[in-house]
Amino acid sequence: MQVQTHVDIHSEWGIVAARQAGRKLAREIGFGSVDQARITTAISELARNIYLYANQGRIQIEEVRGSGKNGIRIIASDEGPGIKDIRNVMEDGFTTSGGLGAGLPGVKRLMDEFNIDSELENGTVITAIKWLR
Repeated sequence: MQVQTHVDIHSEWGIVAARQAGRKLAREIGFGSVDQARITTAISELARNIYLYANQGRIQIEEVRGSGKNGIRIIASDEGPGIKDIRNVMEDGFTTSGGLGAGLPGVKRLMDEFNIDSELENGTVITAIKWLR
């Protein structure tokens, strides 16, 4: 049976709860401490973006299996303003929040698979997968 959980993001506590849930599931799946840190960092960035740009949304964390391998899938979704220019936000150093600009490009580097689906005024869904090695 595949395990999954979700955390609603509407405050900074949601970010913390999503990180904790992700680390717990990553450990249960069998990820080592370095990959657990990568996964929780990616979740933190995704949850923080929801909180900053959409005010609320959801992080879904689930075990995934495919092609003879196991992993963890993170789905960050919101109904916020959407991303106007995905190419811009995927450039290192790009920021609209005054932060370091490592956000989404950093998440993409930390994970093995990464996809953004965003529609202006309708929200964003970002899916990222880390495979167990």
